[in-house]
Amino acid sequence: MPTETPKANQTAIRQDQWHLDFLNTEKAHKLSQGEGSIVAVLDTGVAPHPDLRGNLLTGIDTIAGGTGDGRNDRDSHGTGMAGLVAGHGQKNRTGALGIAPKAKILPILCSPSRGDGDPDALAEGIKFAIARNANIVSISSVGGSSPYLDRMITQALASNIIVVAAAGNSPEDTRVGFPATASGVIAVGGVDRNGKHASISVSGPEIDVVAPAVDIYSTSIDGKYRKGTGTSDATAIVAGAAALVRSKYPYLPAAEVVHRLTATAVDKGPPGRDDEYGYGVIDLVAALTADVPPLGFESATAVPPSGGATGAAARPAGGDGGRGAAARGWATLGVIVAAGCGFLVWRRRRRADDPPPRISR
Repeated sequence: MPTETPKANQTAIRQDQWHLDFLNTEKAHKLSQGEGSIVAVLDTGVAPHPDLRGNLLTGIDTIAGGTGDGRNDRDSHGTGMAGLVAGHGQKNRTGALGIAPKAKILPILCSPSRGDGDPDALAEGIKFAIARNANIVSISSVGGSSPYLDRMITQALASNIIVVAAAGNSPEDTRVGFPATASGVIAVGGVDRNGKHASISVSGPEIDVVAPAVDIYSTSIDGKYRKGTGTSDATAIVAGAAALVRSKYPYLPAAEVVHRLTATAVDKGPPGRDDEYGYGVIDLVAALTADVPPLGFESATAVPPSGGATGAAARPAGGDGGRGAAARGWATLGVIVAAGCGFLVWRRRRRADDPPPRISR
């Protein structure tokens, strides 16, 4: 289980959220706080924590054991992921703060507490997210696929939804897992407090970006807080980053949002994309401010138009790594899609030795 912290330590929790300073979140929040973004968190459910009050929509359960609306979590994993995305904390800079504190969370309970998940239950969750107009899907787990799940991922991408998924955790995982390996999904790895590759994070050619993944504090069940380590946490952070960009540039297609995240990432390791860091560590401020050349003629502008506006069992990819801080099963799935062929162009570029343009800053 993850480390739980009593409600009385709200001040200490904010101080312990080292990833906020690491990502220059305070400056980013002067530019965007995620207003208008809906992030579907497909996980063990999301408990109504005080730090999420007002940001938690009515969701759904695609497995038995909940209350039917996604707002029940007996494990704390899903609640922790939601807090990393959209926690707003409490007064006087206390409580847990998320990357996009004004975004909305669509809770989907599709992973059993400390059990193995069903790919089709995850697929049902994605279907619900599409129907409820989520624009970002966050999946903090790895596991097997199924024809239904493959179809729903494709449909989400075709619906201009950004899909973000965890790469997986060592030693349980030895390579990037599904759905992070699916074409169109942002595969997220992790770094430690020093910005170095986190030992728990798996490596591979599918890695797109990395984010903080070690000793990450967030919300938990019963009004408490949790500390987790794993690519689950990094995935939720990247989902929050996508929410910031989608909020500031609401007319930008999903592929261009992803392009901003990769093009402005802080390069690490060998120059260009590599298997540990992908294109680098996400840079919230640069993603919101840099002049990023578009992918190509298929892309739309960020300016409003004139005149108006068979699967194997799944395992969590986050929480206290091998110590079982995360629930067993599917968590959140993040998907990206562009109008026309724009996203496919981006994906081919990413797979080739042709990294996106580095932004001077």
